[in-house]
Parts: sequence; C-alpha cells; structure tokens
Amino acid sequence: MVKGARCPTTREAYRPGHRLGNRLFTGVVVRAFGCVFRDLLTGYHVMSRRFVKSFPAMAHGFEVETELTVHAVEIRAAVAEVDTPYYSRPAGSHSKLSTVRDGIRILKTIAYLVKEERPLLFFSTAAAFVALVSLGLGIPVILEYLRIGLVPRFPTAILAAALGVQALLFFSVGLILDSLNAARREARRFRYLDSPSPYALLVAKSKRPCS
Repeated sequence: MVKGARCPTTREAYRPGHRLGNRLFTGVVVRAFGCVFRDLLTGYHVMSRRFVKSFPAMAHGFEVETELTVHAVEIRAAVAEVDTPYYSRPAGSHSKLSTVRDGIRILKTIAYLVKEERPLLFFSTAAAFVALVSLGLGIPVILEYLRIGLVPRFPTAILAAALGVQALLFFSVGLILDSLNAARREARRFRYLDSPSPYALLVAKSKRPCS
C-alpha cells in the first residue's frame, strides 16, 4: 500500500483544525502501532488486489483511512508514503468533513483498534489509571493506620482495595488477550501471503498450454 502524504501548496489549502487533528491522531497511531506514516488521514491510497481482498472494511466514513493503516501494519504489508501536492478547494465548493463530529468518530476508531490489536497496551493503561486512583485513596488510610493504629475510614479502605484488585484484573485480561491476538495476527498474515498476487496469476495464465 502506498499513501500520499499531503503537502499543502498554500496556507488556505489545509485548515488549522484539520492539520492539528491529523497530527494528533497520527502521533497516537504511530506510538501505539509503531508505524512511520506522517499523514494518517490522507485519502490518497494505492493498494494491490491482494491487500484489498484481505481488508475487512468496517468503517462507513472518514475513519476508513485509520483502519487501512492499522491493517497494513498488522499484516506487515509492504507500505510506503509519497509526498503529494495538496491544493485549495475550488471556489464555491465545501468540505464534507466535520472537524468535531468526524474527529470524535476517528478517535473512537483509534481506541477500538488499540483495544482489538494492542490489548496489552489498552488494558495496561486502564490498569495503571485504576491503580493510581487506588493508591491515592489507600495511602492516606495506610498512613493513618500507622499513626493511630486504627482504620476509621473503612469505606475508603474497601474501595481502595477493590480498585487495586480491579487493576490486577485489567492487567491479567490484557496479557491473555495479547497472547490470543498474537496467534490471530499471524493467521491473518498467512492468509494475506497465501492469496495469489496479480503477477502470479499472470504468470500462471501465460504457462497454460494453447488450445
């Protein structure tokens, strides 16, 4: 898959809100999935037939670009990025992209893909957040117990302990799902490699005996 990285030819070609959102979303995907793309939300894609047949299109809007990028990374397909000039819209035309509404949809898609494809990262982040809340509630209770030998705030102590257990559960779920996802990722990779390329089909047709 080849992506076209948009290079604005004028200041008006790329609205500041869209530019900022693209940079933020691209940075999140790059850190979560380890890809090297500079323009996540570009609409310029060139894909092989093999790649298209392996892509389970689930999105219905602008978030499809995110799914394409993550899918390419997950099956370790050959990818590249080419600088592409990006011009201003013709006079009288308008963009179909809603900065806030479509930005929220893209953010939800990224969160869903991180949960599905990087479960250890997703659940570890949730576990860390819950663990910090547990420590914030539990440390004062422990210090108070060490000072007076009593636990006067039992509800807080119980809540802190429950959140600590919840953090451990989140981390355990992440470990289990990450192991299962590794096998699923390899299976998708093998299916992608097993599908014949257009060049292979052309060679096979050329070797058929003449009738």
